Amino acid sequence: MKIPFSLILLFVFCFGNSQNVTQPDTFVKDNFTKKEFYITMRDGIKLFTIAYIPKDISKKQKYPFLMQRTCYSIAPYGENEYRTKLGPNQYLMKDKYIFVFQDVRGRYMSEGTFTNMTPQVERKTKKDVDESTDTYDTIDWLVKNIKDNNGKVGQYGTSYPGFYTAVGTLAQHPALVASSPQAPISDFWNDDFLHNGKFMLGYFRTFPVFGVQKTKPEQKAWYSDSMIKSTSEDGLKFYREMGTLKDGYEKYYRNNFFMTEIMNHPNYDEFWQKRSLLPHLKNVNHAVMTVGGWFDAEDLSGPLNIYKTIEKTSPKAKNTIVMGPFSHGAWAYEQGKHFHNQIYFGDSIATYYQKNIETKFFNHYLKGNTKEDAGLPEALMYDTGVKEWKEFAQYPPKNAQKVNFYLANNTLKNTSGQGASEYYSDPSNPVLSSDNLKDFNGFTPRNYMSEDQRFAVGRPDVLTFTTDVLTEDMTFAGEISAKLNIATTSSDADFAVKLIDVYPEDFKPTEKKEGVVYGNYHQMVRSEIMPARFRNSREKPEALVAIQKTAVNFRLQDVVHTFKKGHKIQIQISSTWFPLFSVNPQKFLDNPNMATKEDYTKAFIKVFEDSSIEVNVLK
Repeated sequence: MKIPFSLILLFVFCFGNSQNVTQPDTFVKDNFTKKEFYITMRDGIKLFTIAYIPKDISKKQKYPFLMQRTCYSIAPYGENEYRTKLGPNQYLMKDKYIFVFQDVRGRYMSEGTFTNMTPQVERKTKKDVDESTDTYDTIDWLVKNIKDNNGKVGQYGTSYPGFYTAVGTLAQHPALVASSPQAPISDFWNDDFLHNGKFMLGYFRTFPVFGVQKTKPEQKAWYSDSMIKSTSEDGLKFYREMGTLKDGYEKYYRNNFFMTEIMNHPNYDEFWQKRSLLPHLKNVNHAVMTVGGWFDAEDLSGPLNIYKTIEKTSPKAKNTIVMGPFSHGAWAYEQGKHFHNQIYFGDSIATYYQKNIETKFFNHYLKGNTKEDAGLPEALMYDTGVKEWKEFAQYPPKNAQKVNFYLANNTLKNTSGQGASEYYSDPSNPVLSSDNLKDFNGFTPRNYMSEDQRFAVGRPDVLTFTTDVLTEDMTFAGEISAKLNIATTSSDADFAVKLIDVYPEDFKPTEKKEGVVYGNYHQMVRSEIMPARFRNSREKPEALVAIQKTAVNFRLQDVVHTFKKGHKIQIQISSTWFPLFSVNPQKFLDNPNMATKEDYTKAFIKVFEDSSIEVNVLK
């Protein structure tokens, strides 16, 4: 099977497989000895592990461990087959560590059964295991069995490996002194496949990776035959022809255990509750640096929520967060002129992060004085409006003031009104999430997070509210909340809200991409979707009462973004956002995942003028 280039990039850059097959380099082979072995966990399951040990290691030259646990393969396999890159960046590789890679349970060469977002368990016997016990057992074996280590262990990982790093912070092994969860999943109800419980249809092509169990040790992707092949450059064609989510499931994924679990658990029941890491993040007692990207279409909430939770529950942790102008995992590779989609953010931003932040973090805690602070800022956040790094002693910043922008008659105002705006929502003719048709063929969505939103302006099923031209800069820093008061003729509805930076009509960027009209560009800054059924409870959904005014409140996640003088702030609202998210039939069903076309219900929807968007503005 031919694997799409976008899928290759995703695995190389985002899933932590740092093998580089296009630029042969002998540094690793010249400086490290590769060893492969199985480490037995406390319940008897054996996990396949690879260590790259510096050749100059000795009693006088001891090295710490830097470890990654992953479900995405630790290839190449074989003690004579070497990666050409080790660790999260080249600077750490050249500083040299004992680099350790491990296939988690049920993946590739490891034993056991794979579980998505392995739940934490209450340990009563030795057979009660989870990812934190596997982390502990692995660290314990490494420290005791690899000679001339310095007794310190660090761990890192991006995306799913970021989850294994985050849950690994709970291992409580005395040798674990530094963890860097990067783009980590924190709660499957709000990361990756679901947003506020809403199914992210743009992930549809990923399910073979996560929902097919292997039956024997594997060195290659056993699920490849289940991948959906693209047949047209027009990726929207696939989703239009697929039909409903139920139709797609029955056609492609009937035997996919993870997709079946999602389809059968539409509410925040025990299945999802067990897959939230956040309630377990307590008593973390070492250095943690959580890393994310403001344009991460997969795991934006994870880094923010993990940092905030540790900050509240673990006063002994040296807790740091870094948020840059990156898509999913893009801090792992340098692109020179740094663009996200069509927007330029600066030069060599990934290199700055790798040299001055990531390398400093691990070198200090693994090779320096662990008891002392590394001197990193509490929060290093990239302002995506003025395009510069900002440091905060506390995040969200103390000097941010809550401000409400009210939604009235196509304008954003500072006072509430008495009327309402109305639109007509038809599930059979949904609002598109992008006008880049090729992007819909991607493994997961990426570019929409900063995409020009002019394509949606003027649709009768999209409400638009815009400020006057700003006369001074205005910086949003922290959480954003949508506080909607709505009424609809239907018994269910979704609400997608987009925060947009409208550029001046004569705007000319310092760096640009050919063919892009930057004047009056409507850059999306933040967005989120909320099913009204979960407005009062994620566990017990409720139908809407027709024509009855109802509050629907939800978070849009955080931003650090300056809307510059001469720009405008805009909010767009719709009830469909396709094919990024599955279509709500707008008829209340016990399981909306199983909706048919016959369930599709057209609706008139009002958004009242006492609705607002609450932001934190720096003063």
